[in-house]
Amino acid sequence: MKQQNTEKKIIAMTEGGAKMGAILSELLAFSQPGVTLIEVEELAMKRIKESGGQPSFTTVEDYKWATCLCVDDVIVHGIPNGRVLKDGDVFTIDVGMIYKGYHTDTAWTKIIGTETDSVKLAKNEAFLEAGREALRQAIAVARPGNRIGHISQITQRIVEGAGYGVVTSLVGHGVGEELHMPPQIPGYLKGKIESTLPLRPGMTIAIEIIYSMGNPAVYYVNEDGWSIATRDHSLSAVFEQTVLITEGDPVALTPVPEV
Repeated sequence: MKQQNTEKKIIAMTEGGAKMGAILSELLAFSQPGVTLIEVEELAMKRIKESGGQPSFTTVEDYKWATCLCVDDVIVHGIPNGRVLKDGDVFTIDVGMIYKGYHTDTAWTKIIGTETDSVKLAKNEAFLEAGREALRQAIAVARPGNRIGHISQITQRIVEGAGYGVVTSLVGHGVGEELHMPPQIPGYLKGKIESTLPLRPGMTIAIEIIYSMGNPAVYYVNEDGWSIATRDHSLSAVFEQTVLITEGDPVALTPVPEV
């Protein structure tokens, strides 16, 4: 029965993850100067329902939106509202879907429109590339024989090696039967790798690269009770994929083209 349940879960999450990745890709392409955050939210809700799914994030107590939308120094849990996106904004879309009873979770950050300051553009693009590279390498080590600590170690090495800060108070997580479930997957290594959980085939985890351009200390934005931002107001970004651990290479279940 356990094997049958695992196969059912993998089939559902593979199908649902592909749909979720396609929806996020559409949301990223839609996010242009002049578009409001609530319009991004409305499109997400529409596409999730059209795909035969339900928004994962509404399963969180008191949270009623399908997305978390974050601009510039807001790291996570940004509330969809009437804010208008403008050229040069650093914009993160975080979105999840329940499909056939299983959750997938994914996030991506992009620069909106055109940044006219070439120095600032190069600086911001380098910042985002560090996160993308950290995600690629973190996924690559997510295989049997390794541990959660290998994911944490490579994330920290790449992010901090590029001169940025890993947000230590926010972590990746298991995902599947629930949106947030064990194990926690920090972006930094605390203690010895050998003391962290082994990775086993059939595990599904949300690997999240959560980092800042400056000091990674955070605070809650009091106006909405949800948004978490960098304390020094430096730029932040998140790159997240739902990943299946297999007998061989890991599989990103929510593939997102680099928009």
